Amino acid sequence: MKIEVKDAPGQLVAALKPISDVGGNIMAVIHEWDPTLRPKTRIVQVVLDIPEERLDGLIAALKAAGVTILRLGEERLLLKRSVIMIGHLMHTDLSDTVSQIDRTGYAEVVEMHLTMPGIAQRSSALFTISATNRAHMDEAMKVLRAVAKKKDLLLVEPLEEVA
Repeated sequence: MKIEVKDAPGQLVAALKPISDVGGNIMAVIHEWDPTLRPKTRIVQVVLDIPEERLDGLIAALKAAGVTILRLGEERLLLKRSVIMIGHLMHTDLSDTVSQIDRTGYAEVVEMHLTMPGIAQRSSALFTISATNRAHMDEAMKVLRAVAKKKDLLLVEPLEEVA
């Protein structure tokens, strides 16, 4: 579950308490700080185990506590792989490159770091791709390899894979 809470003392505890109150078990809490968010709010990801029949009660309790639920459900993209692409990424439509992975429906680019040393020089990007399973990751990589070949980009793979 991904939630938005007020950035004030005690708000995280207040947001997590309803989970235990309805019989849920908190497995992990990831607190994100993003300066582009609305002022005075924080995004928190909570990995939890809760019986399906108690979910409606949890949602009601969180809303009553003033917690905004941004996403709720099972994690869909379980496998991650990092790769590097090198070449004229901006001149070959970087947005199109990312979109070709995202359009598969079973994989998406979840993180990207771009380095551009100069307008006429080659740039490099570190892509982190998430997919639903290993077979879908393999298909997404086939798409990325085809894009790299068509656009004359060097693809360095895989740097890291996490299941």
